[in-house]
Amino acid sequence: MFEFIRTHQKLMQILLAIVIVPSFVFVGVSGYNSSGDSANTVAKVGGQALTQQEYEQALRRQLDQYRQRLGAQFDQKLFDTPEFRQSVLDNLIAQRAIVAEASRSHLGVADAAVQRAVAESLQDIPGMFKADGKLDEERAASLIASQTGLSPEGYFQSLKRDLTIQQMAAGVQGSAFAPRTVSQLVANLTEQERDVQELVLPLSGFAADVKVTDAMIKAYYDKNTKQYAVPEQASIEYVVFDANAIASGITVSDDEVAAVYNAAPARYTAPEERRASHILVAAAKDANAAAKTAAKAKAEAILADVRKAPSQFAAIAKAKSEDPGSAEQGGDLGVIEKGSLVPTVEGAIFKLKQGEVSGVVESEFGYHIITVTALKPAVLKPLEAVKGDIAAELKKQKAAKKYSEAAETFTNTVYEQADSLKPVADKLGLKIQTAAGLTRTPNPALGAAPYNNAKFLTALFSGEAIKDKRNTEAVEVAPSTLVSGRIVDFKPASVRPLAEVADEIRQRVTAQEALAAAKKAGDAKLAALKASGDATGFGAPLTISRAKIDGINPLAARAVLKADTSKLPAYVGIELPGMGYGIYRIGKVHQPAAPDEARRKADAEQIDNIVAQQDMVNYVEVLKEKAKVKIVKPVTAAKADGTE
Repeated sequence: MFEFIRTHQKLMQILLAIVIVPSFVFVGVSGYNSSGDSANTVAKVGGQALTQQEYEQALRRQLDQYRQRLGAQFDQKLFDTPEFRQSVLDNLIAQRAIVAEASRSHLGVADAAVQRAVAESLQDIPGMFKADGKLDEERAASLIASQTGLSPEGYFQSLKRDLTIQQMAAGVQGSAFAPRTVSQLVANLTEQERDVQELVLPLSGFAADVKVTDAMIKAYYDKNTKQYAVPEQASIEYVVFDANAIASGITVSDDEVAAVYNAAPARYTAPEERRASHILVAAAKDANAAAKTAAKAKAEAILADVRKAPSQFAAIAKAKSEDPGSAEQGGDLGVIEKGSLVPTVEGAIFKLKQGEVSGVVESEFGYHIITVTALKPAVLKPLEAVKGDIAAELKKQKAAKKYSEAAETFTNTVYEQADSLKPVADKLGLKIQTAAGLTRTPNPALGAAPYNNAKFLTALFSGEAIKDKRNTEAVEVAPSTLVSGRIVDFKPASVRPLAEVADEIRQRVTAQEALAAAKKAGDAKLAALKASGDATGFGAPLTISRAKIDGINPLAARAVLKADTSKLPAYVGIELPGMGYGIYRIGKVHQPAAPDEARRKADAEQIDNIVAQQDMVNYVEVLKEKAKVKIVKPVTAAKADGTE
C-alpha cells in the first residue's frame, strides 16, 4: 500500500482536481453574502440579496466558458435570448439555496482540503512554484485574476463553496436508483424488432405533371422574403497592434542576463536527487501493542541481517519486505521527491549518505529499513546553459512594459487622427491590411481572425463608423492585442431580386407540389392496403429496432417503431422530403433470441443517472422553497455580454 500511494500520487492529484468541478451545473460568483439594495436586487434567497452586478458577472463568466469551449463555432447571437439569461439566474438561485442549506446544516469542507485543492489545481502550470517548492503567490494571484476575475481569497471561497455543493449533490445523486422493472421495460422496447417492407412513391413520378406559374413563384417569394435577405456588409482596412509588433526591437545585454543569474542562483540550481530502497514490516496503524512489538522485533532482526551484508539489501528486500509494490524490485522506491512520502520515512532518506543503512523507522504503515542507492548533489547550472531562458524572460518583461507605453500611443492616435489609419501605421511601423464581406456578427469560417471579433465588429458597425468612415476605437480582441479599423465600402442590408432567385424558387415549388401529389396518391393507396392486407409492390422484409435502423430512412424508422402493432400486418405512411411518399408494411414484431446484456446494463446505469439528476432537481426545488426564494425583478433584456 505504501508503494501504491507513492507511485500513484499524480493520479490522486488529478482525481482531487476533478472534484473541484461540481456535477450539478452552476455559475460561480464571489461574495454571496452581499446584501445589496432593493433597487439593485434581482432576487432574494434565504434573506440574502442577489444583485444585478452579481448576475451580470455570472452571465459574462458563463459566456466566456462557452466561448473557450466552442472556439470558432461560438455564435453570441444564440445566447442573446431571454431563456439563456433566465437559466443563468436559475443556476445562481439554485446555488444560493444549496449553500444556505449547507450553512443551516453546518456542512462544509475543511480549509485544509480547499488549500490542497488550490495547490493541486495550479501544480502543473509552469512557473507557479519557486525553486524551493513554495507557491509563487504573486504569479498565482495574477493567473487566478486573469482566468476567473477573482482575488485569491475569492477563488478560495469559490472552491470551498463548489466542493461543499459537490459533497451535497453527491449525497443526493448517489442514493438514487430506478426499479429494475423500469430498466427491463426500457430494454425490451429498445431491443424489440419489427420486420418491415417498403414501398416508395418517388417525386420523379409526379414532378412532370406539376405546372408552376409565375404567380406561384411570386407568392412563394413574398412569403419567404427572409430566405433571400442579404445582410449589410463592409469592406475594411485595419491595423493590428500586439506584442509581436514591438518584440523585434527589444534587445537584452549579457550584463543584464548575468545580473539576473547572480541575483537568484537558487532558481537555476538543479535540485538534489536521491534514489532509495526500503524493507517494510507491515503493522496496521490501529494494531495493538503486542502486534506492534512483534513487528518491530522482526524489523530489527532483518536490520541485523542487512548490516551483516549491506550489498544484499535488494535480495533481502525481495525475500522479506511486506510492501507488495516494491518488494519484487528489491525494495526500490525510485527517485524521491520531497513531499511524496510520509514524513518519518522521507526524513530518514534525506539524512542518509549513499550506501548508508538506516535504523528501524516507524510510520503509519509499519517499520522500515531504508538505504539510499544513488545520490546526485544539487548543482548550479552554468550561465551558458540558462542564458537563453533568462534572455527570453527579460525580453518578455521589457516587451510587456514597452507594450503598455506603445498601446497608449496606438489608442490615442487612432482616436485623434480618426480619418485614416496611416498615421498610426507610420508611427508604430504597422501594416494596413484589408478584409471584405464583413457583417455585424462573427463568421465561424473566419476563425480567430482579429477582425472576426464580436467587440470589434460592434465598434465597426456603429453609426459614426458607417456614416463618416472613421477609425474605430482601439479594441482588445485578445490578450495584449489591439485592433482598429475603418470602413472603406458599405453595402446596406438588401433582398435578392425576384428575377435573380426565380429559377431556384421554381425548383422548390415544383418539389413541394410533387410531394403534395405523392402524398395524395400515397394516402389513397395506404387506405386500400389497410383494407386488403396486400403485400404486392413492397420490397424485401427488413428487420429494424430502436438500436438498429440500418437500411431505412430515419424518419420512416421512427414512424414504423411508433406504429400500433396490435393488429398485423400494420401499415404506416410518411412524407419523405426530397424523396417522395413512403408506405411501410409491418409484418412481424418479436424480441431478439439473445438479449444484449451489456447494452441492458448500460441502459440501466443511464436510467439511474437520469433519476439521480431528477432527484437533484427536485431537491433543489425543495431547498428553494425552504430559502423562500423571491424574484424581485426579472433579469434585464441585456445583450449576452451583459451590457444594456
